[in-house]
Formats: sequence, structure tokens, C-alpha cells
Amino acid sequence: MTEMVYGTVTVRDSEPILPRWWQTIDKWSLTSVLLLFGIGILLGLAASPPLAAKNGLGHFHYVQRQLVFGGMALTVMFVTSMMTPSLVRRLGVLGFLGAFAALALLPVLGTDFGKGAVRWYSLGFASVQPSEFLKPGFVILAAWLMSASHEINGLPGKLYSFIIAVTVVGFLVVQPDFGQASLVLFGWGVMYFVAGAPFFLLIAIAGLVVLGGSFAYNNSEHFARRIDGFLSTDIDPTTQIGYATNAIQEGGFFGVGVGGGQVKWSLPDAHTDFIVAVAAEEYGLILVLAIIALYMVITVRSLLRLMRERDTFIRLAGTGLACMFGVQAMINMGVAVRLLPSKGMTLPFVSYGGSSLIAGGIAVGMLLAFTRTRTQGEISDQFAKRSVQ
Repeated sequence: MTEMVYGTVTVRDSEPILPRWWQTIDKWSLTSVLLLFGIGILLGLAASPPLAAKNGLGHFHYVQRQLVFGGMALTVMFVTSMMTPSLVRRLGVLGFLGAFAALALLPVLGTDFGKGAVRWYSLGFASVQPSEFLKPGFVILAAWLMSASHEINGLPGKLYSFIIAVTVVGFLVVQPDFGQASLVLFGWGVMYFVAGAPFFLLIAIAGLVVLGGSFAYNNSEHFARRIDGFLSTDIDPTTQIGYATNAIQEGGFFGVGVGGGQVKWSLPDAHTDFIVAVAAEEYGLILVLAIIALYMVITVRSLLRLMRERDTFIRLAGTGLACMFGVQAMINMGVAVRLLPSKGMTLPFVSYGGSSLIAGGIAVGMLLAFTRTRTQGEISDQFAKRSVQ
């Protein structure tokens, strides 16, 4: 009866790991990730050569690097998706501690690469952005603490997770990186809601976010400049938003044709933050809708599979990862069409960037591990476990 209701697959523990993994993985989500990466390489071939020429590099320098970083990201994703939830939890907590230490040391050892925000470590041959690796680790730690609060005589995990979330957001705001700070706070809020947070408390937290935004607007020139630019009725055609908006309008439904786009010659971030503008201009609305559909498949299917999950930690962690993944894509595309203020956030698996690709591989690998089909057991077994505890 349980298998009929929950759609589980009976898999013997003695079965080799690859066949067992293939039987239990969400193949629709896995295929969607691979398609997104393929689209990213296709768009990179169009968007990155102008920047490579400007920097005196080989024509396909950035595409080659994206293939290397993407190969690493997919390898990490596949390996992580084969792990058990308990192993993912252990490694996720350790990863958070390492990423948080790196984040805290950024003001001393980090660099801004002339962009006005100290977010990276320069390794000479590459750069590392700790906040990208912090996000999946934070979700795992927060979900673990929240799930512990549901146990009899458990820790006040919800309070601890809130303190950690505020601390992380504080370090991100100092950089400043309001986009990642908002994403971390959103992920925590979603998990807290799923864990059973009082509605009044969520309203109070939303009010604190509004107050924090007002304070940032009045005290941060960087933040105020972006908000003013977003609220302005006039778009400066020489800004990144101006170029992106014009490119999207020029693309129409079917685009101007492969290689015919002009925005890649004007936008310095055409291969990263504004990659969707290149897609819209050269391939039109058709490709943009396909990209949106792929993100929806991953997010919605993951949430639907997690609804059948009885383990509190898996349900919370998976929900946080899925929602952060989907919202990051929505923010990136929302900025490009001027629905949201500019935030400097990459499009997962599509934009160029070593840290974002590899960290995205880790996060999606965790999500695939949590959404693998597993035997749930009878509901009475769960109550029996709690009574013993």
C-alpha cells in the first residue's frame, strides 16, 4: 500500500551503486540540468568572444574555461547525488563552516577586482567567491537545526538557525552583497515556514527586512544607486540595464539570428549576469521560455517529490535548496527585464563563472540526493521512533 501511495521503488542495498542510483534519481530534473548547461555553452560561444578579444585572449578562452568548470560542477553534482542524506548532512555542515570562515576573512584577504565589493579571493589563475559555497552549506545546517527542534527534548534549533542566518546576512551586507544576503534570508524563511513558523512571526520578520532595506538605502550609496536606477522612469541606454532592455526588445519572438546580436559588444557582463539578454536577442523569446521551463521543471518536480518525504530534515533541506535555486534564476532574469533592481547574480548553470558553476553543482547534487525515490516505511513507524526518543 505504501508503494502505491508514495511511488517508491524497491531497491536492494546489495545492488551496485550506479544501477541503484539510476533507478531512484529524478531523471527529469537531471536532464533539465544537463540541458541548461548545454544552453550555457551555446550562449557562451556567442557572448564571450568579444570580451576575450578585448582582453587579448583566445577567441574561445572563456568558453574553454566554462567547459572545465562545468565539467567539475557536473562531476561534483553526480557524486553528491549518489550520497546518502546523512552523508550529505555531515559534509554540508563542514562545508558551511569552511565557507563561513572564508567569508569572515574576506575583508582582510579578499579583493574586489575593481567592482567596489570585496567578494572574491584571487588565486592568480582563478577566483573564488565564498558566498556561493556558503549557500548550500547554510541550507543544510539550518534544516538540521530546525529538524532537531521537532524532536522530543530537542535543541531550540529554529532560534539557533535564525541567529546563524542573521550573522551570515550581516557579513554579506558588509561586502556589500545585498543579492546573496536576500537569497540566504529567503531560503531560511522558506524552511522556517515549512517547519511550522507562526504566521505572525513571518510578518514581523518581513517588517524587519523592510526596515533593514530602508536603513541600507539611507546609509549605502551602492544600494541607493541601484534602487534609484530601478525606480527611475527613464532608462539610460548606455547602462547595462539599457543595453539589456534594448537587446530583449530587438530579439522579438525568434531573435535576430545566431551571431547577429550586438549586445555582447556593449555589455561587460554579457556572459555572466546578463546572459539572458544575449539569449533573447539572438534566439528570441522561444529560447527564453525554454530556459524558464527547465528551471520550473527542476524546482516544481523537486518540491512535489519532497511533499512525499516523511523525514523532516530531508524535506526542509530539499525545499530550501529547490526554492533558492528557482529564485536565483528568477532574480537574474528579473533584473535583465527590469522587474527587479540590479543585483549581480548569475543564472545557474548558464552564466559563466567557476564559483557559481561548482557551487551550483554541489547544491543541485544535494537536491537530487534528497529527492531520490526511497522506501518511506509506514507512518506508524515514525510515531514509534518518536515515542522511543
